[in-house]
Amino acid sequence: MSAPTLTDFVLANTTLTPVPLVPEVLLHSAVEAMDLWELTDHDQPPFWAFPWAGGQALARHLLDNPALVKDRKVFDLASGSGLVAIAAALAGADSVTANDIDPLSLAAVELNATINGVAVRTLPGDQLDSDAHGADVVLAGDVFYDADITALVLPFLTRAAARGALVLLGDPDRAHLPRDRFRAQARYDVPVPLTLESTETRSATVWRA
Repeated sequence: MSAPTLTDFVLANTTLTPVPLVPEVLLHSAVEAMDLWELTDHDQPPFWAFPWAGGQALARHLLDNPALVKDRKVFDLASGSGLVAIAAALAGADSVTANDIDPLSLAAVELNATINGVAVRTLPGDQLDSDAHGADVVLAGDVFYDADITALVLPFLTRAAARGALVLLGDPDRAHLPRDRFRAQARYDVPVPLTLESTETRSATVWRA
């Protein structure tokens, strides 16, 4: 699909909705995950179409603690809807880059950033071999959902922390979260879609590498 078609697809299959834990942010969000997944014909669920629990917790934490990102260069890994990137921009980051391998995600990020009145640069493709382009702060929400993905993401985050970047993660106690590698910073009870999580609330923790 071309870029305009991607944008049209996002608009046609979502509704502009406040994020439950972060009502300051509006997102183009879907109602039914499985129906939308079938339409996208992707191997992975449409992560870009929902405010996931880890991302909500991390976004809330940034808005409540803007000094974490204020005037700093931010890189948001696996950005999905762009919620965390948008929160960083609203909190006063100097620049924000949202990275995702799904072109639909980047179309959603651009739409969501515009509706929230912030500037977010989108970066396509797998960036896990990079240094997060020298960002001062590296953010990642809901990235530990799979053992294989965890094995790929963890070295990237570890390298970023080792060179001095502030690395913050949001995760709702997924099984593959390597808790021994991080320090808990805050915990939130997050409203989530029942169709995605089989519950209406999940606890999610913000971690620091």
